[in-house]
Amino acid sequence: MAALQKSIDKRNALINATIELVNNDGFHATPMSKIAKMASVSPATIYLYFENKQDLVNKTYIEVKASYTAYAFATYNETMSVEEGFEVIWKRIAEFKLKESANAMFLAQCDNTPMIDEESRQEGIKHLQPLLDLWARGKKEGVIKPLSDYMLYAYSINPLSFLMITQVRGSVKMDEEELEQAYQAAWSSIKVCN
Repeated sequence: MAALQKSIDKRNALINATIELVNNDGFHATPMSKIAKMASVSPATIYLYFENKQDLVNKTYIEVKASYTAYAFATYNETMSVEEGFEVIWKRIAEFKLKESANAMFLAQCDNTPMIDEESRQEGIKHLQPLLDLWARGKKEGVIKPLSDYMLYAYSINPLSFLMITQVRGSVKMDEEELEQAYQAAWSSIKVCN
């Protein structure tokens, strides 16, 4: 049992080192040797868990994306109205991005650069299925604009990455009032105007 926990700890250390180094130095400036050193393991140990650097980054992305979406949908219920469901999901996403900024920054980099392979990107999208289903229901009910899911995400969810990065830099501190304003702007951008 202790050996299994030690193995889990090493793998987690590699994932955490990857997130920190990619966030600080970028994908291409993060060699495996640097990841191993930060994780306090030998470089050869990485290959017990991952095929190569691309595999390490892809698996890290999928794990962080799964954690992010589990958090985002934890209090969502499919019986909620479209507007209520979107508000619950959006506010949970905002909370994750602002409290788990290292993970959120890693996801933002992965989503906005070609460092993740297409198979991993598609796997990451699957984790968003409850939100995509909510939007589909909203379009069908005439509550959500008939835009592609990419457009809906770009206008309603992606601005949270910008706000999170500006908060990490110390340019802004998102309080409850500003978060509510940001939510209202996000909802206004995708709802059908009556």
